[in-house]
Amino acid sequence: MGNIINAIKKFISNKNTVTILGVLAGIVVLWGFYSYRVNKATTPIKVPYAKEVISAASEITQDVIGYAEINSKFLSTADIIQNANELIGKYVTTGTSIPKGGLFYREQVVEKGDLPNTFISNIEDGNTAFSLEVNNHTTYGNAIYPGDKIDLYMEANDESGKLVYGKFIESITVLAVRDSTGRNVFDTNPPRTPSELAFSVDNDMYTLLYKASRLSGVKIVPVPRNENYTTEGGSVKTYEYFKNLIEARTGVVEE
Repeated sequence: MGNIINAIKKFISNKNTVTILGVLAGIVVLWGFYSYRVNKATTPIKVPYAKEVISAASEITQDVIGYAEINSKFLSTADIIQNANELIGKYVTTGTSIPKGGLFYREQVVEKGDLPNTFISNIEDGNTAFSLEVNNHTTYGNAIYPGDKIDLYMEANDESGKLVYGKFIESITVLAVRDSTGRNVFDTNPPRTPSELAFSVDNDMYTLLYKASRLSGVKIVPVPRNENYTTEGGSVKTYEYFKNLIEARTGVVEE
């Protein structure tokens, strides 16, 4: 027995043996650490997903939330909400929507108080909101966006029946583009069909635009401009012509 113990001590005290054992121990540690990282990175994790399409400004409720397993490695590259408690009672922010089967990204989910106000809050003092009826054709294939600058042209027939067409007002900022139900057309992809452009004008201009929109044979045509368009908003030379034409065909209410 003594000889065996002495042999073991001699084997352990050998420098080569110590080196080999150290290398083996290091390999075991590295392998264990590697296995831990791999298992952690590939372990499926349950996360909430949308059971149906959730449109912009809609509340997120328990009944629209399902759960699915995804690779946890994916979570390290995407800011995805993993706990349904962070979703229930929150809202989908404007300008986006959660598709059916889609995961919930933090940038898409906000408190109700953080929802951007409606376009009405962006109306300047002394101005009045006006809704111009449009369609895909008059918006150039849905190419007019909120924040864009447009000019308004007018088409009508003069007293002799001749067609007249000209610029009525310049540099109006589009506040919203909505469909027939009042929803933002760009909340979905592809966008919804546009039905109205919302913007604001001064009260006198609002009255003229409203009258023109109700007159038979008169059209108000939006014309988009590029992002460098800096013309100050206001009427142009042909404004007085069209104003007289409209007022000649309508009545005036004395205040």
